[in-house]
Amino acid sequence: MYIIKMVFDFVVMGATGMQGRIVSKDLLENGYSVLLCGRDKKRLEHLMHKYKKTKFEYVDARNVEKMANIFKKSGANVVVTCVEGDWNLNVLKACIKAGLHSVDLGSEIPMTKDQFALHNTLKQKNLTHITGCGSVPGIGNVLLNHAAQKFDSLHTVEVGFAWNSNIKKFVVPFSMESIIEEFTEPATNIKDGKFTKLRPLDTLTKTKEPFVGKQYSMFVRHPETYTFYHYFKDKGLKNVRFYAEFPPHSFDVIKQLIDLGFNNREKIKVDGAEVRPIDVVTQTLKDLKFPKGYKEKENLWLRLYGKNKGERKNILIECIVGTNKGWEDAGCNIDTGMPASIMAQMIKEKIITERGSFAPEAIVPPKPFFDELKKRQMIVYENGKKTN
Repeated sequence: MYIIKMVFDFVVMGATGMQGRIVSKDLLENGYSVLLCGRDKKRLEHLMHKYKKTKFEYVDARNVEKMANIFKKSGANVVVTCVEGDWNLNVLKACIKAGLHSVDLGSEIPMTKDQFALHNTLKQKNLTHITGCGSVPGIGNVLLNHAAQKFDSLHTVEVGFAWNSNIKKFVVPFSMESIIEEFTEPATNIKDGKFTKLRPLDTLTKTKEPFVGKQYSMFVRHPETYTFYHYFKDKGLKNVRFYAEFPPHSFDVIKQLIDLGFNNREKIKVDGAEVRPIDVVTQTLKDLKFPKGYKEKENLWLRLYGKNKGERKNILIECIVGTNKGWEDAGCNIDTGMPASIMAQMIKEKIITERGSFAPEAIVPPKPFFDELKKRQMIVYENGKKTN
């Protein structure tokens, strides 16, 4: 039963999660109408009370046919996918059936390849899909596009994130399931043009970043190692490394949860019910509130090494993100939800017109994107100098 009675500009799939709420609020703040899709309406009641150009529809990402029907009936142009990455391909297939453009927050490498494999299908249907439209992947990919244009050849790209907070108390940095996977699943990097895998915690080091202070740094799996190489290997790219950096007060709690077995994906019996420990910790922490006065700062960074006009060249390009007024309940997570909103708007407003399946470094024009970041107080620095 579909009860949609108005035409919307956008559909946000997974609107009940942290990133879905950020995307939805940013779209609504910019005057668009949004169909909020998810499984827990009460988490969106505050948005629906404040913004009238919205409705809620219960949608399960496991059912492609039902998703497609709802998307089509929405009248929207673009779907923004904020569900867990395991379901991105399902949502994309539903978008293709419904004839809508789409963006998502990123998939692991095998699914990213599956999304790229739909390039010709999307092109034939005059549709655009962009995968990895958050912070990293997302902002970082556009930073690469901007900086790579200043090289004749590019041999190494290092990319990562680092963050910290004024109150040293644990909050969920982003999707808890994704965090645990990054800590425990093999990290895929590219060395001398070949994919390598390392255990993240075996690569652990201590660092101190200028904008955010002391960090624990390690290699983790991320789709950029694949997409950067996919688009820039013809420019000579041979090495891609992704670093996740966490402040000690956050790292220690995550590590303890893993040590206690909450990363376990095997079902266990509790009072006759079967549950996965990873689901228990994810759901338990989902409603964890930020302390009063809590603020964050994040540094999304890339280091590029190569040559220009025969001379060695390197560039450090960063995007610095803080806690914005009116967005205190999101911390620096705005740098994941807001870029997805921006890229979706760029498709709707025909700033992006190329059709097919892409990552942001191939299709998102840096200047207008950086201008939109600046409006949201996200500042880009190139070798220490502001560029937006």
